[in-house]
Amino acid sequence: MTLPERDSPLPGRQVALVDLLDRLLAGGVVITGDLVLSIADIDLVRISLRALITSVDGSGALPRDGRS
Repeated sequence: MTLPERDSPLPGRQVALVDLLDRLLAGGVVITGDLVLSIADIDLVRISLRALITSVDGSGALPRDGRS
């Protein structure tokens, strides 16, 4: 059984950071994380982070509301 082309690992080649960011932002990236500050096994602060980062195509025209 073989992996689909998109799931196969990248070949051993160098990739520029700009190209990597462009590829990630084109499809979108979800960042999640949890941070817990505790003392003596008592949770004092809990921070949950969930962020969606994606690119926006600005070449399209903005819709008009009909007012001049």
